Amino acid sequence: MYIQLNSQVIYYEHFGEGEKPLILLHGNGEDHTIFDELCNELDSHFDIYALDSRGQGLSATPKEYHYKDMAEDVLNLVLSLSIKSPAIFGFSDGGIVSLLAEIASPGSFTHIIAAGANTTPDALSFGARREIKREFKKSGNPLSNLMLTEPNITQVELSSISCPTLLLGGQKDLISSKEFKKMQSAIPNSELEILPGEDHGSYVIHSSTLAPRIKSFILGE
Repeated sequence: MYIQLNSQVIYYEHFGEGEKPLILLHGNGEDHTIFDELCNELDSHFDIYALDSRGQGLSATPKEYHYKDMAEDVLNLVLSLSIKSPAIFGFSDGGIVSLLAEIASPGSFTHIIAAGANTTPDALSFGARREIKREFKKSGNPLSNLMLTEPNITQVELSSISCPTLLLGGQKDLISSKEFKKMQSAIPNSELEILPGEDHGSYVIHSSTLAPRIKSFILGE
C-alpha cells in the first residue's frame, strides 16, 4: 500500500492478527521483504506495519537522504494511520531511524528494538568504511554516502529515550561492541544482547531467529 506523507510517498505492507502494533524498518538498500521469514512467526501475535524507507523498495526517491527525514516519515505514518501505541523494530539503518524517531517525538513507541544500530559512522569497522567508500566512489549511490556521513546521535539525545529498549548486535558485527555498550549505558531503560556467532545481518535478514525474543520483550511471552 502507498501513502502520501507530506512530500514523500512511502510504501508499506499491513498484516497480522495480533492486537499489538509493530513497525518494522529494514536496513540500507533493502526493503521490507527481508522480514518475510520473521513475519511468518510474528503475524499471529502482532498487527504489523512493514515499511520501505524513502528511496528504497517501492517508496519514492527523495532529492536527498537523511536519517532524521526517515524518522519523520515513520512518525507521520503513525499519525496518518492512527496507529495506537506501537512498538518498533529496526535493523541497521532502521535501528538508527527507530531511535531518532523516539528522540524526535518522545513517547511515540512503547518498546524499541534496535539491531545493528550505530550513533556515528566512526563506529563502523575500518574494513566496512573502506568498502562503503569504495562502493560510493564506483556507483555514486547516495545511500552509501549516508552511512559515511550520518548518523550523529549524542549521548544526551540517547538519554532522552525512556521506553524499554533492546539493543542487539552480532558477535562478528561490523559495528564495534564498544559502540553497543556506549549506547546501552546512555539509554536509561535499555538492555544489550550480543548474539554469539552472528554477523551484522545474519540473524535478521530472511531469518526468524529473533521471533521468540521480540515476543518476549514486547509482549512478555
